[in-house]
Amino acid sequence: MTELNTYLVIGSGSIAKRHIANLKQLFGPARVGCVSASGRALLAEEVGEDTQRFASLQDALQVRPCFVIVASPAPWHIEHAAVLLQQRIPVLIEKPVADSLERLSGVHDLLMEHASIIDVAYNLRYMTSATAFKALLDERCVGDVRGVSVDVGQYLPDWRPASDYRNNVSARQALGGGVLLELSHELDYLGWLFGEFDTVYCAARNSGALEIDVEDTVDAVLVRKDGLVANVHMDFLQRAPVRTCKVIGQLGTLVWDILNNRIVLHTGKDQQRVLFDDPSYDRNNMYLDQLRHFAQVAQGVVRPAVGIVDALRTLQLIEAMRRSAVVGQVISIGGIQA
Repeated sequence: MTELNTYLVIGSGSIAKRHIANLKQLFGPARVGCVSASGRALLAEEVGEDTQRFASLQDALQVRPCFVIVASPAPWHIEHAAVLLQQRIPVLIEKPVADSLERLSGVHDLLMEHASIIDVAYNLRYMTSATAFKALLDERCVGDVRGVSVDVGQYLPDWRPASDYRNNVSARQALGGGVLLELSHELDYLGWLFGEFDTVYCAARNSGALEIDVEDTVDAVLVRKDGLVANVHMDFLQRAPVRTCKVIGQLGTLVWDILNNRIVLHTGKDQQRVLFDDPSYDRNNMYLDQLRHFAQVAQGVVRPAVGIVDALRTLQLIEAMRRSAVVGQVISIGGIQA
């Protein structure tokens, strides 16, 4: 009898449950297992009757999974990933790669040694409008880029209305919450689309409106070596959700509306063209495409989509933004070290 392949998920929160369901959809009848991030015993109703529940990570590793998705809270990402990498098991690490650069102390060399089997789950890059937006920029559809503006926000209590938002990962510093880490997709795609930025000035604050112990609002100015400026606003406060990236170019203004999966080019007053529009897009397809790609990474067929170097640069930017907010000064991003 042929032994079934095993795919493992560490964690049991909402993103872990999504990964479990998607693994079953893509790789059934393979065995899908789950282990609690904290080591507690999992209940069948939490992760599904047909999900194999392991008592510990060490127990789970006895079946030698094809790959593992690390979907634990951000402070534990690196701890869990290190155990797997020491056994050369490919890992897909949920974003962000860690909650601070300090977490990397002692494991940087391990991460670099196994970079070919590490991917970081910035799934927004797989969205259809994301790939179209990047292609348009690569084709210089607006000519020279003169400025970038990012706006992302949604009222935190509306994210998961079935639970008390104050107990969720997003709202708790101890679990890696806060705007900078939770909304770091925007910081990842800035690097993906425009390359590295040199300096940042940031104001990060807690309005006090949500009864949480993390920042709920961030405003930042990123400057690239050639003078390109990106203005970034991120928050947990906007009652009407927004998620846009606007690129001001020599030939027009390109607006990526992420929530509506739409791209519009403005070339003059009352002159606009819709270049991409797919409002019915099933957002779970981002996660499915991410898993399909990572399965190939695990097999050594393709390179990681968001490699450990990219993920660490995003974390370095987050640390620079934090430091700027504390000291009230412009910070050199490249000068930030663990």
